[in-house]
Amino acid sequence: MSTQNALLTILTEKINNDTLVLPTLPAIALKVRKAADDPDINLNEMADVIGQDPSLSARMIKISNSAYMSRSVKVSSVNQAVTRIGLRQIKNISTALAMEQLFVSKNALVADYMKREWEKTVDVVANAMAVLQIYIKRTKKRDLSLDSMTLAGLVAKIGVLPILTEAERHSEVFANPTFLEDAIDKMAGKVGANIMTAWGFSKEFTEVSESWRDLSVLPPQLSYLDFVRVGAAVSGQMESQKDAVMNLAIQRGALTDIHELDSDEFKEMRDNGKLIFA
Repeated sequence: MSTQNALLTILTEKINNDTLVLPTLPAIALKVRKAADDPDINLNEMADVIGQDPSLSARMIKISNSAYMSRSVKVSSVNQAVTRIGLRQIKNISTALAMEQLFVSKNALVADYMKREWEKTVDVVANAMAVLQIYIKRTKKRDLSLDSMTLAGLVAKIGVLPILTEAERHSEVFANPTFLEDAIDKMAGKVGANIMTAWGFSKEFTEVSESWRDLSVLPPQLSYLDFVRVGAAVSGQMESQKDAVMNLAIQRGALTDIHELDSDEFKEMRDNGKLIFA
């Protein structure tokens, strides 16, 4: 058996035996999500939860003052940030902001992959957010929300993490670019779906993580999956399928024309999206 197939075999066996070590959400994200699910939580109590993590607190204030929220008056406290963002959005936004903590490794090669995967993921997210904003402006429809879009884009490639972690454990054998690229291409979707299930995420997030590369998977209604695909195609991560992705997006109404992606409006929204994670 080739080394390349050996890595795939190990990953497949661990998935089938439910022994693949899946990443866990950062502790602060778990606390915020648990608090957000409490029907009796109020804004002040949520601010107290977020205030336990200085990094998340700072980023919440930053996002409250960003173009993401479309507000000109600046806020300076966690309480003000939580009030502006709102309890409904806090759950997804806090999870999204905390996820960068997962993309770390002690192995130099794997750490480099983690860094690049995070950067590519942010690029997908920023593009998808911009396309959704233009769609909402054009159609006035608000079935899909920007906070959920942000999180959906970030979990699209979450299946990469256990693959890289497995390679790190056997770095002398598997920490090889050729093996890693092949394993990521073939296994990331299935692993990602397992992670979404383990994290208790809804079907819409699981579907994005598992099927964003598989254009045969088409939800009956326009969904976050459509926008993630456009975001990935624009960022150069679906090169062989780019034309098909764009045609599908136009057919399903996510875009009216591919020239929307060349507009100054799209570019400004994309750049604003990236600033959230800078």
